Amino acid sequence: MRNAVWSEFNFEERVWSIPAAKMKMRRDHNVPLPEQAIALLGQLRALNIKGDYLFPSLRTWTRLMSENTLNAALRRMGYSGVDMTAHGFRASFSTLANESDLWNPDAIERALAHVDKNEVRRAYARGEHWEERVKLADWWAGYWNELQSG
Repeated sequence: MRNAVWSEFNFEERVWSIPAAKMKMRRDHNVPLPEQAIALLGQLRALNIKGDYLFPSLRTWTRLMSENTLNAALRRMGYSGVDMTAHGFRASFSTLANESDLWNPDAIERALAHVDKNEVRRAYARGEHWEERVKLADWWAGYWNELQSG
C-alpha cells in the first residue's frame, strides 16, 4: 500500500493494478476497490496533488513513506508490536474472512496475493476468483463501516 502510485488506479473499473515488480511473488496483482475505497481515495487525492505516491514521505513528495511509519503510528496509538503491526491487518482480514464461512478460502488467498505452495495444485488451479473477490472487498468495507458506527 505504501508503494502505491496514482497511475496504478483505474477508478472507472474500480481496480488497483499492482505491477509484478512491486509484488513479493513477482506476479501482477489486481485489487477490486469497493465504493468506500473509491471515496477515501478521492479524499486522499484532494490532499495529495503534488506527487505520484498515495503516501509520500513527510520530507518530500518524490519519495514514498517509510516502511516504519505505519508501525510507529500504531505504537503512538498505544499498540505494542505484540498487539498489532501494519502487516497484522492482513492476518486480521484473513482470519475474519475465513471465520465468516462466506468465502472460498482460495478467493481469500488470492485477495492476499498468495500462491498455492503445492506446485501441482498451483499449476492447475490458476483461477483468480475475481467475482468473489469483488464481493469479498465489498463485505470487508461494510465490516469496517459497522465497526466505525459502533
